[in-house]
Amino acid sequence: MKQKSSALRRYSLFLILFAANLILLFTAPEIGQSAFRLTAANLTEMLSILPPIFLLLGLMDVWIPRETMMKYMGRDAGLRGGLLAFTMGSAAAGPLYAAFPVSGMLLKKGVTLSNVFIFIGAWSTTKIPMLLFEASSLGWKFTAIRLLCSIAGILMISFLLEKTTSENERKRLYKRAQDL
Repeated sequence: MKQKSSALRRYSLFLILFAANLILLFTAPEIGQSAFRLTAANLTEMLSILPPIFLLLGLMDVWIPRETMMKYMGRDAGLRGGLLAFTMGSAAAGPLYAAFPVSGMLLKKGVTLSNVFIFIGAWSTTKIPMLLFEASSLGWKFTAIRLLCSIAGILMISFLLEKTTSENERKRLYKRAQDL
């Protein structure tokens, strides 16, 4: 019974939104059909992106030893770890939701929280193809200023989150990553 309750709680938001879509389908059929079409399109896109990500994560889990990741992005990596996290995030492709399984794997491999936060921040704001598009559309000066502000923001947020995360929460995050 507890397992059933846990599953209901885990998927409660999905079930509520699905019920809302069903109600919308019957009360405003045109809008409801549009909502279901958008949901199906988003689900199709997500299912086309996540399997390759999980395949790469599986390979990373097997091929890259924990000690190697700790050496380059762990507690003693220093600036090198942050630069590597930033480079990985900036070179990544795909939507932001694909960064979270990768972040879980990084935690599992012993990467510091601040480097994981840097990785997520870089993935979300400093992707190289987006920078090139931005520069061609808005100019190199604007792109450079925005990039520098983004980097400063990513670093401040990463270190602030690292410092304000309690030891219990930190242990819980690493434990959850190990259970992946």
